[in-house]
Amino acid sequence: MTEPDLDALLEAAAAVRGRAHAPYSGFPVGAALLDETGQIHAGCNVENAAYPVGTCAEAGAIAAMIASGGRRIRAILVLADSPDPVTPCGACRQRIREFAGPDAPILSAGPGGLRARFTLEQLLPASFGPEHLVHGA
Repeated sequence: MTEPDLDALLEAAAAVRGRAHAPYSGFPVGAALLDETGQIHAGCNVENAAYPVGTCAEAGAIAAMIASGGRRIRAILVLADSPDPVTPCGACRQRIREFAGPDAPILSAGPGGLRARFTLEQLLPASFGPEHLVHGA
């Protein structure tokens, strides 16, 4: 991933983070991902009074990618206003794994820029992906 890609991911995540619906947690999150064609897709968290039915920013970005015809995540960036790196929740780590390999970069950023860089393998070791399914059985 090049520096222009990182800048574009930061810009896209910041733009959607400003549109997050986070009245309950007060913690808006933006996510942007780069797909296999070089297109960027973004999503923000959308909370709901019934907590389990909210949507994480990463899930929104993945849905936008699929709706646009993308199928593989080359990199994903999560942007939140926190002094510590914010990484995808466990469910989103598995969602990312559906569309990315273990070596996919997961980037954590704050308003000041990049905070940390991980691979999916570091955040979700020994993961289960679609290649593990037995097709046609």
